[in-house]
Formats: sequence, C-alpha cells, structure tokens
Amino acid sequence: MTTLLYTHPACLEHDAGYGHPECAARLSAILDALKAAPFAALEWRDAPLASIDQLTRIHVPAHVERILSGIPKQGYYAIDGDTIVSPQSGEAALRAAGAVCAAVDAVLQDEAGTAFCAIRPPGHHAEPSQSMGFCLFGNAAIGAAHARMAHGLERVAVIDFDVHHGNGTQAAFERDPAYLYISTHQAYIYPGTGRRSERGVGNIVNVPLTAGSGSAELREAWREDIEPALQQFKPQLILISAGFDAHYLDPLAELNFSEDDYAWLTRRIVAVARKFGQGRVVSVLEGGYNLPALAASAAAHVSALMEDAAGG
Repeated sequence: MTTLLYTHPACLEHDAGYGHPECAARLSAILDALKAAPFAALEWRDAPLASIDQLTRIHVPAHVERILSGIPKQGYYAIDGDTIVSPQSGEAALRAAGAVCAAVDAVLQDEAGTAFCAIRPPGHHAEPSQSMGFCLFGNAAIGAAHARMAHGLERVAVIDFDVHHGNGTQAAFERDPAYLYISTHQAYIYPGTGRRSERGVGNIVNVPLTAGSGSAELREAWREDIEPALQQFKPQLILISAGFDAHYLDPLAELNFSEDDYAWLTRRIVAVARKFGQGRVVSVLEGGYNLPALAASAAAHVSALMEDAAGG
C-alpha cells in the first residue's frame, strides 16, 4: 500500500510575524525535500477543512469560536507571547486539523498504509480551552478522536517525540482510557509539564530526558517505557506527533537526536502498528526549527513510513 502526504498551500500562509521560529520556511523545506526522487511514490493530497464537529470533539465550543472569530482581517493578533495569528491563520488551522482527520479516514478505509501530514500551525500544546505554544488546535488529538467517533475504534495511541511535552494532547486524553499518550521530551523546559508522575488514568506515559540525551537514551526509553506501554495497550491506530526539534542542531532545546534516530524510532513504531493495527500509522508535523535538520529528519521519517507501507 502507498503512503499519503497531506498538505495545503494555506498552511504556508499562516504568518506569526517577522523572526518567529514557527515560520512558513519550515514547511517549504520539508515539502522541497519530499519532492525529491526517492519520494516519487508518495501520493500527495490536499488537506480539507476540518469541521466544527471535528474540532469540538477535543476543544470546547467557546474556545473554537473564540479562536476563529479572533482571526484579524489584517495585521497580527497575539493570543499569547508565542502564539500569533494573521489573516490566513484560521484557514491554515482548519486545514491542519482537517488533514489529520482525512489521513485517518484514508488509512482506516485501506486507501493507504501510512500517512504524513505536512501542516502548520502545529497542535500538541493546544489544550481543550486554550491555544498556546504556537498551536491553535490539537491536530493529533483531533485525529485520534475522529478515529474513535467516526470509525468506532476502541484504542488509539499518540506517540509524541517533539522536544517539548505535548501538554495539550495530555490534557485532552488524561481522563479517557481509550487513548494512550506517550511523550519523550526534554525535561525542565517549556511548557513545564510532562513529569513521570503525570499518569492520567494509567494512560499517560511521560519520559522526560535530561539535556544532552541522544541515541542511547532514546533507545532506552523505547525499551523500558514506550514499547511495553504499546504492547499492553494494543493500539488499533497509532498517530505520531512528529516534532523534529530534538535534533542536535535545533536552536530551541538541547537534545541530541539525529536523522538516523528518527528513522529508527519510526520503524519500531510501525512494527508495533503492524502487530496490533494492520500497520496503520498517521504522522503529524509538530516542531523543528533548524531548516536543514528539519528537512533531513522529516525525510528520514517519511522514508521509514514508506518502507512500512511497501511492506519493507
């Protein structure tokens, strides 16, 4: 089966202002890398607009209304010091969440084995009633809820390897045992959540890593925490919050992952998906702010997804 790539030009139009690290060039770098010959088998699809019903499976209706009605006609509006919107941000956010729901539909309807959503703004910091950390809506969490509500799945996992803890995804899932949330992230940085003691109803697995951690610590996290949790949970679908800012070149944090680490981890995630979920994996772009490292890491990640979809 093929691998799908969901994206949309509107995601390039979201503008958080001059010098903001979450910029359109991030997405352009990834898309340019994925247009290269090794990715010729990728099937590109336009991301649709998410519906309000899809958004409110995770976010309270008043929050959705507040964000969408607050998009400025011109200039910028600061939701907080880090989270800035501009005239095209509303459509970009709807396309981002819509991409994940469409990708979930496609893999669960056997149109593809795996999918990568190359979208922005990112999502894993967006809590049910609050946008923050560059994120407007919780894209991966919305996709997971869509898998349950539209397709009847009983167990959906989100694995988050962004360098920052996905407080929004955790907040959305922590009272519902039908979801499993697993996060590796650098300890003691933004947003200040993600301690091991944060367990939800037994469905939250946080693996904070100290600054300087790299390949060895990632593999230990997989062996000691991530794989055992997945084996116990038996997910019917795995979504990945694919942030590439744990790369050793990234300017916003201090972990030491490489492109090879992202490929290694992706292959192990999809091996678990083959065991429990017919190989169905939907990956969702989150962070990553050194453009060459981001492009190379995303390419390694998508290449590993394509190996799985091809039966590799």
